[in-house]
Amino acid sequence: MASDDPKTLVSTTWLADHLKDPDLRVLDATWFMPNEARDAKGEYDAGHIPGARFFDIDEISDQRSELPHMMPSTEKFMSRMRKMGVGDGHQIVVYDGMGIFSAARVWWMFRLMGKTDIAVLDGGFPKWQAEGHPVEDLPPVIRDRHMTTSRQNQMVKDVTQVAAASKLGDYVIVDARAPERFRGDVPEPREGLRAGHIPNSRNVFYRDLLNPDGTMKSPDATRPIFEAAGVDLSKPAILSCGSGVTAAILALAMERIGKTDHAVYDGSWSEWGLFPDLPIYTGDA
Repeated sequence: MASDDPKTLVSTTWLADHLKDPDLRVLDATWFMPNEARDAKGEYDAGHIPGARFFDIDEISDQRSELPHMMPSTEKFMSRMRKMGVGDGHQIVVYDGMGIFSAARVWWMFRLMGKTDIAVLDGGFPKWQAEGHPVEDLPPVIRDRHMTTSRQNQMVKDVTQVAAASKLGDYVIVDARAPERFRGDVPEPREGLRAGHIPNSRNVFYRDLLNPDGTMKSPDATRPIFEAAGVDLSKPAILSCGSGVTAAILALAMERIGKTDHAVYDGSWSEWGLFPDLPIYTGDA
């Protein structure tokens, strides 16, 4: 059960109790890997938490970039949120259809924009449905709402910054991918990417931070997972994964244990694994 915190993680019970609050906005941020052949928007249209808006991670992105779903400009983010009726004064709860997966990415996006009144739904849509909470297939009623932002540039890193951190060791770099991908034992799911990991990074598989029902483990259970992986929590952290989605689960977990000096490498392995001039390691950290 989540210890309800409207700035990080709330339980399905909390959301059910607050669902009719006038300043609550619920976002469905479901996103699937391309090889899963599932339609996130179609699943949203078929059924979602009442009043939820669909947050399209691929569309609300920098579509000028060749990398997948990179963070959009501040102007585009604000424009899309206004059209969705999400703005200043709202408490936001974001969920996804996997439990905790892509919802954390949207939580991080809002935090990057300086918006802190946002929480991930613990256990997501599967837990909501399993407990018999209401589901609807109606489009939400949208009313324009102005949004002001204050971009927190320290929360995102680019490839140059990550390369420097890898050499200097002034940050701890943590990779959220599965261990076999981190070691380079299996091909990457995206074509054209080398296998392995960023030199001097550590591996904390995002699923190890979750319980079998898709909820997030408690802070007391989370800290030892990072420590066992060799993550020096005294250093600021750069978080990476395949394309910047599950790295945000690490960010959420760190926030919940009181570690706030973390940033996401937005390009992640989709960028690092693409360019042959960037060094890679294989095997364990």
